[in-house]
Amino acid sequence: MNFPYSPKKWLALTMATVVAASIGVGAVATANATDTPQAAAQNQDSKADGQTAKDANKDTEKADTADKGAADAKDTADASKDSTDAAKESTEAAKDSNASASTDSSATSNTGATNANTNNSSNATTASDSINLEKAVEQAMKTNPKILNARLDAKNADLNQTLTYYSAVDINKEMMDSSIDASKQKYVGTAQAKLTSSLNALAVKVTESQIKLGVQQAYYNLLHAQADLDLKKQSLNRAQTQLKVAKAAFDVGTKAKTDILQAEMGVAGAQAALSAAENTLQISEMKFNDMLGVDVNKKWKLAQENKQVAAPSLTLTKAQDKAQEQRVEMKQKIGELELAELNVKVWEDWKLLSTFQGRIARNNVEKAKLAIEDQKRQINMEVAEDYLNLNAAKVAIDFRKKAQEAAAESYRLTNLRYENGLATTLEVIQAEEEFSDKENQYLEAIRNYNLAVVKFENSLGVQ
Repeated sequence: MNFPYSPKKWLALTMATVVAASIGVGAVATANATDTPQAAAQNQDSKADGQTAKDANKDTEKADTADKGAADAKDTADASKDSTDAAKESTEAAKDSNASASTDSSATSNTGATNANTNNSSNATTASDSINLEKAVEQAMKTNPKILNARLDAKNADLNQTLTYYSAVDINKEMMDSSIDASKQKYVGTAQAKLTSSLNALAVKVTESQIKLGVQQAYYNLLHAQADLDLKKQSLNRAQTQLKVAKAAFDVGTKAKTDILQAEMGVAGAQAALSAAENTLQISEMKFNDMLGVDVNKKWKLAQENKQVAAPSLTLTKAQDKAQEQRVEMKQKIGELELAELNVKVWEDWKLLSTFQGRIARNNVEKAKLAIEDQKRQINMEVAEDYLNLNAAKVAIDFRKKAQEAAAESYRLTNLRYENGLATTLEVIQAEEEFSDKENQYLEAIRNYNLAVVKFENSLGVQ
């Protein structure tokens, strides 16, 4: 086998390659090194390698001159030059690599710091407190201002009753025999103070019952707002999916531009509905907090109780009888009748029933009896209304459920027809809107039923 160069020229090329490699190593070491003793040592090694390379080049030039002459020496010089250029490029690449590594290291450090700050910020944020319906009622009993005021009124009534009692103790028989006003203060005034104290205690229970009803309504309204927001998000996703399908069909030439426009209108409508649902949710949250008596901006994580609750198992007649026994309005009217009869007794003891004041006292007794009968009718009507509304709400749930299932199946079939070119985009959008509407109506039916249950229980009175 013949080689284009002599053994001496091959030796020269080999030495040139070694020189280029040495120069490259020295350049890389210089770029990576800092002002340390190790870096200085490497620089000294690089200089030594460079001196060795120079000596080798001199020997190579002499050998080439002796063997081939000036032509071969020129080829060797060209080869050495090419090797040197390659070494320079390697050195520059090494510098770029080091700079890039330094940049990446700095960026990684900054990213790590940013992530650390983000995590710290996330940990500093307080999570929403969890609460269910029972805890919500307990919270309202502690912090609702109406309940706190009612309890203070009851305490004041007790204090007034005590003052009246001590004032009446000082009234003796001689004073009562000499003054009808003293007799009225002794008997009627004391009875009035006791009745007021008893009614205020009942009023506290009534206020608590009303607040409980309000909390339950606000709780279910907030749950419904959250569920409605989720449905609006699902509706928007369906509309966006339909828009993608319409665009894909238009791109392949199977649908017209009008299909895209109709799909875009559907997306816009879904976005508007989503925005309204978000606004309703915020308002419901503020009303719920206001009913609890806490900061209106407080966030809660509600327990998922948006389900059908059990209603009291009572007939209408039994429910009305129970309300007559427990409603505070009836107890108040009965107490007013007792006071009126006591006032008549005082006038009778003084043999003054035939006077104008005595006749007025007897008329007040009749008025108290009429008030009791009127209150009975109002309670019976209220209980009956709540009872019928409860039954109607229960029936509505079944119908709304069937309507939701039918709308879901219609939407599914319309999509299938659209995929086979038998339905338009507008028909799909209309089917989706109908499905979304039926979903909302079903959730609202459950909410209305639950509210009807708590309202019916409240109409039965304080236990």
